[in-house]
Amino acid sequence: MTNELARWQFATTSIYHFLFVPITIGLAFLVAVLQTAWYRNGNPEYRRLCKFFGTLLLINVAVGVVTGLVQEFEFGMNWSAYSRYVGDVFGAPLAMEGLAAFFLESTFLGLWVFGWDRLPKRVHLACIWLVSIGSALSAMFILAANSWMQHPVGYKMGARGLPELNNVGALFTNPTFLWGYVHVILASLVTGTLLMLAVSAWYLRKGREVSLFGHSARVALVVLLPVIVLQLFVGNKLGEIETKYQPMKIAAAEAQWSNCQPCSFSAFQIGGGKNDHTPTQIIEIPHLLSVLATGTWSGAVTGMTQLQKEYERKYGRGVEYVPNVFIQYWSMRVMAYLGSLVLLLALWGGWLMHRKRLESSKWFLRVSIWAVVTPFLMNTAGWLLTENGRQPWIVQGLMRTINANSPSVSSTDIWISLAVFVLIYAVLGAADLVLMLHYSRKGLSDDDDGDDGSVPAAAAMTY
Repeated sequence: MTNELARWQFATTSIYHFLFVPITIGLAFLVAVLQTAWYRNGNPEYRRLCKFFGTLLLINVAVGVVTGLVQEFEFGMNWSAYSRYVGDVFGAPLAMEGLAAFFLESTFLGLWVFGWDRLPKRVHLACIWLVSIGSALSAMFILAANSWMQHPVGYKMGARGLPELNNVGALFTNPTFLWGYVHVILASLVTGTLLMLAVSAWYLRKGREVSLFGHSARVALVVLLPVIVLQLFVGNKLGEIETKYQPMKIAAAEAQWSNCQPCSFSAFQIGGGKNDHTPTQIIEIPHLLSVLATGTWSGAVTGMTQLQKEYERKYGRGVEYVPNVFIQYWSMRVMAYLGSLVLLLALWGGWLMHRKRLESSKWFLRVSIWAVVTPFLMNTAGWLLTENGRQPWIVQGLMRTINANSPSVSSTDIWISLAVFVLIYAVLGAADLVLMLHYSRKGLSDDDDGDDGSVPAAAAMTY
């Protein structure tokens, strides 16, 4: 019971925190693009857009930092056995993230906020690009640590029987890291562009600042279209990597209990859970699972029944090595289906841009506003697929989740802290939503290009 509660608590805080991380990475890049456009062509509309979306970035960063700090304490509070076991490996990338990436991001974000018309334009532009780089580096170090949990590399077992890091480079050349990191960065750009597109579409529908937000809508679409195409390709390559190193994760994502070659992909199905090894598959797409899992037209996929037997021989009997199939199956489809819809939206927007009808298409603008929900659903589904698919391992092949929590922490302790976290996070989430909606609808008046050129005071105070 204690272990399950600890898992619920960490899952809650992690998923909640990751609502803000992609916005930070994506918006930081887009704000840097807007400021670069202003720097190069001198168009004041790009300056106004840069400050407008920069305000939304600051609000998001403030809430994101607060929600992220809790997770580091949870390692010691709820997962002390895990921390002792992997500390010699896991601590290195976390320290790099805190000492290098986070301070890079936060320092130059402060300089960017208060440096309008105080720093030289070139230096000020460099500040926002360093913020963007810092946010991407933070994700890189965190993903390196997480990828080690998925596929441990670069370590040796020490005299104490604990893994010790002996090859830092291996952490950053881990195949699960390389493709997983690109996947997260692209997902963040999709999130940022859809947020920018949604805000721009709202203004265009209202007929407010049409010229201004026509620019931002086009910037969002120009970035979104190649990014979502590339994301679908990278997602496919990541599936091939996971088939090699975590075959159970991929088999569970299709509820594939038996071996198959070639393997079809079901649009949806009935059954297929722990006690139902013969699900009713609806709309089977021949060969698609083989393509997604192996990159070949008729590649073989090992079923969960066979993998369970192999893991029992390798790791020991009496353990259920099959993850929650329901979560795996539907998380995969939420990502794939919503990603396909985002691609169609991007193609639609690109066609309207070509026809010079982007600002006047009421249906496209209406859909774009609501499409802002899709990246958050996709990002959450992606983390559920990644982390649930590793179970029952907290470190694949080395340590089981059931052995990783803190023995001195009681269920009552976790219930209390979980309730407090949920309450606090609900308040923070409501505050973030109210502030984001307020400043996104407020727009920018002509007075916003005042003498100091700083971002709105309330947003700076939030930061």
